[in-house]
Amino acid sequence: MDKVRRVISVIVANEAQVLARVSGLFAGRGYNIDSLTVAPIPDSDLSHMTIVTKGNKRVIEQIVKQLHKLIPTFKVIEHDEMVEKEMVLIKFPIEKPISDIQALCQAYNGAIVNVGTDMFIAMVADESVRVEHFIEATKRYQPIEVVRSGVVAMER
Repeated sequence: MDKVRRVISVIVANEAQVLARVSGLFAGRGYNIDSLTVAPIPDSDLSHMTIVTKGNKRVIEQIVKQLHKLIPTFKVIEHDEMVEKEMVLIKFPIEKPISDIQALCQAYNGAIVNVGTDMFIAMVADESVRVEHFIEATKRYQPIEVVRSGVVAMER
């Protein structure tokens, strides 16, 4: 069976050791986490985890079952109807053509977000595949640094 990229959204108690338990679940079974983002849910004592992984149907089903068994887990969502976004920050030398990079940013839902005396920083927030394309398109401008966030996702 082919490995398929899947996004799993998990609502957990916002408490110590939850992240360790979730990552331990993956590590203990030899599953890889491609991306992991965690943030508190406003006005609650819960957190929202977004996990991106790859596996065949059986592996994904096993991961979801194991996540349901974790004590601090309240909800696990895994299906095709997820809206997902990722962000990237890229630092460029100030000598690079800022207007060209600005135009490229706009094509990928982004902008120049910071300008200093010797560098400027571009930001894009889009679907992971489009973020990857943006990073590839900026390579000709010799970026100084590239930092990607993890994926965030929400059920439709």
